[in-house]
Amino acid sequence: MPLPRSTTSSTLPHLGFIGIGLMGDPLSRRLAEAGHPLTLYNRTRAKAEAVAADTGARVADSVAELTAEVDVILSCVANTEVLREVMLGSDGVITRARPGQRIIDMTSADPAATRELAQAASEAGVSWVDAPVSGGVAGAEAGSLAIMCGGDAADVEAAREVLAPLASRITHLGPVGSGQVTKLCNQLLVGCTTAAIAEMVALAEASGVDASRLPDALAGGFADSTPFRMLTPRMASRDFEAPSWHLRTLLKDVDMATAQGHRQSSATPMAALAAQLMRSRLARGEGEKDPATLIRLYRDDDAQH
Repeated sequence: MPLPRSTTSSTLPHLGFIGIGLMGDPLSRRLAEAGHPLTLYNRTRAKAEAVAADTGARVADSVAELTAEVDVILSCVANTEVLREVMLGSDGVITRARPGQRIIDMTSADPAATRELAQAASEAGVSWVDAPVSGGVAGAEAGSLAIMCGGDAADVEAAREVLAPLASRITHLGPVGSGQVTKLCNQLLVGCTTAAIAEMVALAEASGVDASRLPDALAGGFADSTPFRMLTPRMASRDFEAPSWHLRTLLKDVDMATAQGHRQSSATPMAALAAQLMRSRLARGEGEKDPATLIRLYRDDDAQH
């Protein structure tokens, strides 16, 4: 049975949020704090219940139940395969949607699959905006994310009102799929930078330099960047636990970037190398650890961990 309609007097659209993970948790909390009536769904129900306990949001028993309740569906799930099931499964969003509903997908997903899903949504009378993000958990908590949107101009403008509490920057890049392509470009750069930072930290350590001092030494220079400031201290201290992002997630995105390169006959040799370096750590069971674990490729300290 569908959840009862909210009795709130708010004129804000009733939102449904699917996927209460590392990013979905703070994103859904900020949307609730902005005053939106909010219904949550997560495969692990306890995660949704934790957000609901703090915010007053509802928890649906299924995707179909959530879809019946809300005006706008936001999704932020693990990968393209999960997104496809959430949208096109027998009780999926698109399968159960009613004309006039809107989908805003914040998953980092494959652009080609995104366009296929958006077409299926359109045939059901539902609009689609792909809106992947950059800025990590800290950006989600602070509402300072960069959000990259693909979709029709009118749909993106409508989505902008919903996404405003989450972002410091919302950019419309073009038609459906453009947001996902831009996110892959972002992740290609992050992945290659992560591999280069590991190589740099290893060189500094091998040469007798205290790598923990590198962020201060290089601050404001051409080598400075957010990944550099985040990753260098963790590499120097070998701190890979309790990550705010996972190696497996970064590898998933870099793999999608190289696949997009193949589709467009655009060479991505550096991304392919970064992916192989990350895959070697995944094979050592480190997929759930911080990408800073790439330092172990260069420094022989595996036996200490």
